[in-house]
Amino acid sequence: MSRNPNSLTNTYHRDTYPAISPTKPSLNQAGRTILITGGGSGIGFAIARSFAQASASRIIIVGRRASVLEEAASKLREEFKDSNPTTEFITRPGDIGDDSSISALWDYLTSQNIFVRVLVLNAAHVTPWGSDTLQMDKRDLMEAFDVNIGGNFLMTVKFVNQPLRPRGEQLNLINLSTANIHMYPLPNQTPYATSKSGFTTLVGRIADEHPVEELQIISYNPGTHYSESAAKYFEKGHYKWDEMALPGNFAVWAASPEASWLHGRFVWAHWDVDELRADKEFMKRLDRERGFLKVAVQGLEEVDFQALWDN
Repeated sequence: MSRNPNSLTNTYHRDTYPAISPTKPSLNQAGRTILITGGGSGIGFAIARSFAQASASRIIIVGRRASVLEEAASKLREEFKDSNPTTEFITRPGDIGDDSSISALWDYLTSQNIFVRVLVLNAAHVTPWGSDTLQMDKRDLMEAFDVNIGGNFLMTVKFVNQPLRPRGEQLNLINLSTANIHMYPLPNQTPYATSKSGFTTLVGRIADEHPVEELQIISYNPGTHYSESAAKYFEKGHYKWDEMALPGNFAVWAASPEASWLHGRFVWAHWDVDELRADKEFMKRLDRERGFLKVAVQGLEEVDFQALWDN
């Protein structure tokens, strides 16, 4: 069987597999508080479930709809009441497109003496696909940028600068991006793809500025899933959908020391992590190419910035 053209590994997963299982001892999240934006449904809910399977001490799910959050938390409490009865599930309504809402969220956490160890940026503004970008309303463009770049940026700033953060404590930032940023040309380009590309670029730069021992950052494409938002645009038979456990469990793996070698990079949840690590040429490229699996204009092997000034 030939390799999937969308994969850097021979194995292309559509469901979870042992290497990223949240029940692996090396992926255990005991003692950690996890905050997941857009955690009430779809991929966000699957991620919350996976962190509960990994024995996280506290899982905070944030979203705009309080009723959806409460229903999600109720399901999680019921599912894990016997297997992980000490895991605490907290809901907090919030809109990451609103600066005051973000500030209120982090002020509340501080007031409750809650230190967040892992931040999963899952919530996103998704706009309908269109055939002509120049026919788009500017407000739709800016709303996507306000959420997918501005909101995620402010969430990151508040996360890193938590007043309760112990000195020297490593943080884990998980950015759910999209396969769209890996495609060119992309038919029916949308503010969603452009803004997702922008933030993935930004966190790649942040990773350059902060060593993995301080702030481990992984961006990934979660796959194609038949969620509530997907159902607005597609029939269930439109795609061969991936299983929700794949991005859920991948998030747990990405928040562990096992993923530290991918600090600042963008990968797909479908790629087999053991195969990637065992691929000597792949590992050489990680060491040799600072822009490998990061977002940037390709075309020159290396840009000598001093030469820009000298010539």
